[in-house]
Amino acid sequence: MKCAIMQPTYLPWAGYFNLIKSVDVFVFLDDVQFERRSWQSRNRIIDNGQVQWLTCPTQKASRDTLIKDIQLLDDGYWQQQHIKKLRYNYAKARFFSELQPFIDLLENANITSLAMLNAHLIEWLCQRLDINTMFVHASTLAATGDRSEHLLQICQTLGADTYLSPVGSAQYLDEDKVFDNSKITLSLQNYQPKTYFQQQSATRFISHLSIVDVIAHLGFSNTKRYIQGETVCKPLLSTMSA
Repeated sequence: MKCAIMQPTYLPWAGYFNLIKSVDVFVFLDDVQFERRSWQSRNRIIDNGQVQWLTCPTQKASRDTLIKDIQLLDDGYWQQQHIKKLRYNYAKARFFSELQPFIDLLENANITSLAMLNAHLIEWLCQRLDINTMFVHASTLAATGDRSEHLLQICQTLGADTYLSPVGSAQYLDEDKVFDNSKITLSLQNYQPKTYFQQQSATRFISHLSIVDVIAHLGFSNTKRYIQGETVCKPLLSTMSA
């Protein structure tokens, strides 16, 4: 059984969904310290041809607060601003009509926990993308240990024989070497996003944006192929990455 473990991310990029699709069980790593100004609470879209951050404001919490305990700021404002920006910036995209139900989901999500909101949105998108991976929250497993040891214990608790890690974690996994002495095989994800035409950035391709950008421009059918690393279309002009 293959397992992947990642912090619950707000509107994650295509590579996050590639990781989910590549495993049998995906664990939301919600029992580690929350990091402000991280992917846990924000992501990027296109706004008038430029990169725009969408950030979820959170309530004040101590520095060592776990992700699962982080509460969203309930001001009735930020959610509407995100929805407004998504509608405005993607209204002319070819498959905006397919993105609209997701925007409605975000608008009607009455969830105060950041981790639960992220998981709710991710799981809904996975259903639309025909990703049948099982989801688990790390906070329900009572695994201990720090860094790589914590990941190893999660895999052992689940009975996984293979751990698939994002390549960005390769350095500290190599430093810790805890998987070297275990019976669990460590594998690294190899996902390279392809270019596609972006309505508001027709002269250059901006990579690593939120999955909402992919869906708006490719639709769910082609997004399924895109997250598997396939080339589904090419930009009409330059393919220069931002």
